Amino acid sequence: MTDREFDTDAVFLDIPDVLNFRDASCGVLRPGVLYRSASLSGLSPEGARRLKPLGIRTVVDLRSPAEIAAAPDLFHGLDHDYLHAPLLPDRHDTEHPWPSDQFATYQLMAEIGGDAVAATVRRLAGDGAPLLVHCAVGKDRTGLTIAVIQHLAGLSDADITADYLRSNRGLGLDAGPVPYIDEHGVSHVSHPAEADRLHTALARIRELHGTIETYLTAHGVTPAELAAVRAALSTV
Repeated sequence: MTDREFDTDAVFLDIPDVLNFRDASCGVLRPGVLYRSASLSGLSPEGARRLKPLGIRTVVDLRSPAEIAAAPDLFHGLDHDYLHAPLLPDRHDTEHPWPSDQFATYQLMAEIGGDAVAATVRRLAGDGAPLLVHCAVGKDRTGLTIAVIQHLAGLSDADITADYLRSNRGLGLDAGPVPYIDEHGVSHVSHPAEADRLHTALARIRELHGTIETYLTAHGVTPAELAAVRAALSTV
């Protein structure tokens, strides 16, 4: 992938204390419909003031209940719907603990995250737009969810991957891994986004369901809702 492809028209918005905030249109889809970011747990009053003109109607939070309890979103009077759609359970869940291997984590997201992705798609198909999707840092769970929606809207694989990789710039990971403390007070390392991880998740979805579209319909999205998302994001 060339530098020109990587830098095509992805707009980072300066929202104080909210990392990795950008329009997910990639300069190809309709702008101002779908946004992505890290959590709003550090949102400042000034950040809320800058968010307000975007007219966001729905915030989709893909984090686990434990993450939200430790660092709930802040709104500072913003008027929008809040949809909690956990894509993964708590990282120490006895049935589905998060693997230490990143590729295994992406496979797990593909295998058990369908309800959360479908809920996001259904809200976007209804009256939920403009819609903001976030997890903790807006890289992995958000990355997969946004990739599915972008595919549905007709974005090329190259542009989907380029947008996914922009999280490295948005999170300061373009220089390498960054340490962080999770909601349980345990030290971890946040690794840069790598194209092969996203491709692993999308390949697992196709292995299990055949296509992205049948993956979504298997989790309750109707053909009419698929068409509505395409129409909402199409510039034609």
